[in-house]
Amino acid sequence: MGTTYHVTVITPLFKNPAYLKKKITQRLDDINQSMSTYIKNSEISKFNHNTDTSQKHFVSPDLFYVMSIARDLYQLTYGAWDGTVKPLIDLWGFGTSDRKRKIPDKKKITEMLQTIGFNQVIISTDGYLLKKAPSITIDLASIAKGYAVDQVSALIRSSGISDFIVEIGGEVYASGIKKDGKPWRVGINAPRQDAAFDLVYQAVALRDSAMATSGDYRNFFEINGIRYSHILDPRTGYPVKNGVVSVSILSSSCTFADGLATAIMVLGPKAGIELVERLNDTECLIITQNKDGSFTDDYSKGFNH
Repeated sequence: MGTTYHVTVITPLFKNPAYLKKKITQRLDDINQSMSTYIKNSEISKFNHNTDTSQKHFVSPDLFYVMSIARDLYQLTYGAWDGTVKPLIDLWGFGTSDRKRKIPDKKKITEMLQTIGFNQVIISTDGYLLKKAPSITIDLASIAKGYAVDQVSALIRSSGISDFIVEIGGEVYASGIKKDGKPWRVGINAPRQDAAFDLVYQAVALRDSAMATSGDYRNFFEINGIRYSHILDPRTGYPVKNGVVSVSILSSSCTFADGLATAIMVLGPKAGIELVERLNDTECLIITQNKDGSFTDDYSKGFNH
């Protein structure tokens, strides 16, 4: 997934940590082989490279589940989260195929918008995916890490361990308590480009809950004093301009939290809070940077701070 992971378990000495680590590594390899766009023969790569709109792509339970959650997020956020947006990201120079960051031609953006849309993928209850348009490609980078966190957590719990924390690329699930009997505490990184990766803006106590954070404060470019974020609005084709620099979501599902954090970066504070307040078992912190450089925090009602 192009990132690091860290797992801590609190367990009696008779447990076998080497065996557990081997199982975790294998589980992550399986998910990578399913959803990595960097692996040429992964499930998702095979789907992306095939332009036959009549071919049914029967997929693993892993990919099918994540695609189902992705569809829910797409519908729930009215397209603010869209797993087919990668061609637009590449066009702006934020992707893997072209690192030259630039403002694309308006006509090119309009044309590109016609080639994306998560509603262009049929997710059949029979376990297969089908393209409605040959150009459609999927990138689950903003949700797959969260799924991996959930799966590693489930694996650890099935091994009889109830006190642990799993972190993959900044997405976290914490279960039970630490060795000292206190809750796990997870830091939200200070949303500034020059901030150290361990500089904490706010610490959150987590127990039997996931937290995922999305931010744009490290990945952007400026031209003529105007800042262009790597977070694109899939509905317009342009970077968001709502001032949101960081969104943290608390949920029982890290898969859902991961995708929703990205979506709320697009929706902005007002619509983001309104959406979260309608959802069960979901809380959020939205950090917006003001013109003078200061920050404004918007919390959902149940976010402990």
